[in-house]
Order: sequence, then C-alpha cells, then structure tokens
Amino acid sequence: MSKARVLFLIRVPRERTEDFLKAYEQIRYQVAEGVPGHLVDQVCEASSDTEQWLITSEWASLADFEAWERSPGHRELAAPLRACITEARSIRFVVREETSARRP
Repeated sequence: MSKARVLFLIRVPRERTEDFLKAYEQIRYQVAEGVPGHLVDQVCEASSDTEQWLITSEWASLADFEAWERSPGHRELAAPLRACITEARSIRFVVREETSARRP
C-alpha cells in the first residue's frame, strides 16, 4: 500500500482565528497518537490571505484516512474546528514517489 496525503483548503474568518487554533491544539495529539495510520499533519496559514488556511495530513494509506473519517468519533472530535470554518474543500492523493536527501 502507498502512503496518502490529504489536503483541506479552508477559510477561517479573522475573528475566529484564535478559536480555530485553540480547537486544533485541543485535538492534534489525540489524532496523532490515537488514530491508526496517521503519520503527520500540519496547519498552515496563507502568507497573503490570513483567512486562507491549509491542513495537510499524511497517512499510512488512503484506507486508514477513510476509516478514520467514517469512525464514530471523527465528527465529534472535529466539530470545534468545523465550527470556525466558513468554506472547505478536501483533496486526497496517493503518494507515488517521495524524495529526500541521499545518504552517502
């Protein structure tokens, strides 16, 4: 199986930024340490638009992400984040190649 990368392009109104970051902080380690197949995630703010955000996550497989997304606890855990978001789009990718520095 190939690793997967999931991207969430979202909009968070400026007045909800602190709530959004607080909600992310409250759940990040629950996901990182408790969801099978989760490898890493990042929350990123656009440099030119403070209301545009990107959440990326890497998974051992797309099936792992989809199982998490369908799980009973997913919506409940993500609800505080979703409450801050006015617009969202998700894109799923299967990692075909990965490059890092060569070891001598």
